[in-house]
Amino acid sequence: MKACGLNTLTTYVPWNLHEPERGMFNFQNQLDLKAYVSLAAEVGLWVILRPGPYICAEWDLGGLPSWLLRDEGMRLRTTYPGFVEAVKLYFDKLVSIIKPLMFEEGGPIIAVQVENEYGSYAKDDTYMPFIKDCLCSRGIKELLITSDNWAGLRNGGVEGVLKTINLQRLTFRAIQYLMFTQPSKPLMVTEYWSGWFDVWGDLHHVFPAEDMLGIVSEILNKGASINLYMFHGGTNFGFMNGASDFNTYRPQVTSYDYDAPLSEAGEYTQKYQLLRNLFRQYHSQPLPEGPPPQERKAYNPVVIQQHLSLWDAMHFIDAPYRSDRPVNIENLPVNNDNGQSYGYTLYETIITSGGTLNSKNNIRDRALVFVDRKWVGNLDRKTHKLTLPDGEGTRTLSLLVENCGRVNFGKNLDNQRKGILGDILLNHSPLRGFTTFCLEMKPDFIKSLMTSDQWKSDLTSTSTPGFYQATLCVEGLPRDTFIKLTGWGKGVVFVNGQNLGRYWFIGPQHFLYLPGPWLQGGENQIIVFEEQKVDNKILFAENPDYERTIDVYKFPFCTLV
Repeated sequence: MKACGLNTLTTYVPWNLHEPERGMFNFQNQLDLKAYVSLAAEVGLWVILRPGPYICAEWDLGGLPSWLLRDEGMRLRTTYPGFVEAVKLYFDKLVSIIKPLMFEEGGPIIAVQVENEYGSYAKDDTYMPFIKDCLCSRGIKELLITSDNWAGLRNGGVEGVLKTINLQRLTFRAIQYLMFTQPSKPLMVTEYWSGWFDVWGDLHHVFPAEDMLGIVSEILNKGASINLYMFHGGTNFGFMNGASDFNTYRPQVTSYDYDAPLSEAGEYTQKYQLLRNLFRQYHSQPLPEGPPPQERKAYNPVVIQQHLSLWDAMHFIDAPYRSDRPVNIENLPVNNDNGQSYGYTLYETIITSGGTLNSKNNIRDRALVFVDRKWVGNLDRKTHKLTLPDGEGTRTLSLLVENCGRVNFGKNLDNQRKGILGDILLNHSPLRGFTTFCLEMKPDFIKSLMTSDQWKSDLTSTSTPGFYQATLCVEGLPRDTFIKLTGWGKGVVFVNGQNLGRYWFIGPQHFLYLPGPWLQGGENQIIVFEEQKVDNKILFAENPDYERTIDVYKFPFCTLV
């Protein structure tokens, strides 16, 4: 970043990671915000902090913790008392960490953003003044800014705070509006979208480097500051991807490469080189040389050695919850009464007949349906009905429901509860008597699997869904790589206990980024959770393969905003 000619790091703070359970804060290890901001200062960068509490970022629920949704009356991003109380407690902790890093205190943080794109939400006129007060009353005295896209700019902002804009196409009206409403104040593009994100079942979005460069040049020629969103996008590791819902629910992929100047794996791209040549014109001294590119490696394929069916792994899961009616995952009495946030949930009940199973569109987001552990079909937001086979006596109906990611943008944030949200009908009668298992696939669960002696080596009798184990042997220094699951269906990959994220044969992503630091010399354990279609091997590649792409300007939402 410094070598590209930029002088400031802009970063979000994801509330859901820092407070995974109410009152339980985590700012350690990979979530050490103080260390991250201090590292920016060490390399000579200023910092603009975007602490939310809502951040969007194509992140699950825009970074808001899912335990907020346990309150049936919750109104997110408003002055609803339950939300206000939670924000105050979070900001008490957060500001105690970031305040010593402010410029006034000798730190690198020169500005703090008040919320994020609230003009596109705008449900409560008193909310933005409240968030501003949360910062100021706790001692934040640096420049405060807001950021909104062109459509939200008129409804965004708060008195005494600098308005900035987010865009990809440069429109004269947007810059003119800022100049008119804020005469004699600096112009800033807080998010210049250097690419775009991807959703499952679509094409990979790209933004031609030459088109991007022309707009960046024009913004700078107008005397505006610019922040590249993204300069480096990275990865939605684990279950952190968000989702879009503009009349159709579309979960986002694991990769957040974004077609950014630095690739997902940190590789210099053509965009980076063009930007560096442009930005050097704004420096009186030569730019420093960037670090050498990280070497990547296509490891030899590894074969599946052992398997464990989901049904045989159930005893590694905490005791189930029993209820008459199905309960959404956020309201399950788990995780110290904070509910289940991510992953899969297994709902089971007894049936005495076959017939028509009707979800009434109460599945969030996708369910594999089993009768006596035999797969009979899928239910999702489009498919609501399924025919169950006839049988004798009582049988177990199982629905393995996946939370594919909560919506992160738009006015529907309050309705992002997951699991089964209401009655499931069999032949028009609601089912009752549910036993619910939380399959969150947290580190402790994966560790239990890794050390279990119940894995089976007979690969001729594998069953799905299930877990599949392989060993990667690394000689010498571990290198970054990409895992390719050609021939597999849909699931999640873990390497040495680290959740790399989801894969799905429908694309556009057909790989998972595996950072070298998550590998070790010698043996590395890979566990694949696969829902339905298994191959006997795992492949590796030096580079990702996106197959077909589409220019972001041909994507309707990009045009809209």
